[in-house]
Amino acid sequence: MKYIIFILFTVMTNAAAQLMLKQGMMSMGPISFEGVNPLVKLLQIVFSPWVFLGLCTFVISMASHLYVLSKVELSFAYPFLSLAYVAVAIFAYFVFREDLNGWRIAGIACICVGTVLIAQSGRGHEEQTASITPDKIGTSEIVR
Repeated sequence: MKYIIFILFTVMTNAAAQLMLKQGMMSMGPISFEGVNPLVKLLQIVFSPWVFLGLCTFVISMASHLYVLSKVELSFAYPFLSLAYVAVAIFAYFVFREDLNGWRIAGIACICVGTVLIAQSGRGHEEQTASITPDKIGTSEIVR
């Protein structure tokens, strides 16, 4: 549980990146590749301010996620990324006035409950791995 701050930082930067990308695409309007070089259009999209900031934020999020993966099990860390959906749905409701109906709220509740269950499953593992020292590792455990 001591890496939960880094996991939540990864989640929030991931959600922030999504919101920035949405803002960038809304400011550009509908995308059309008609009558224009697709490479030039792609560069216009990538280097528009909000999209570029969103992509940079994704890089920060991925760097944080890589750090987390070096410290905790993937099966513990990865499900927390579903909280990014929760954050995006809530912020999109307030910032972009997107719909947040009963089905979405029920889905968000399920995601939150599932994440809490996964978080509870990680408590025993940290204590168990902390008690394993190099001198206690047998050859059968190394082969695994």
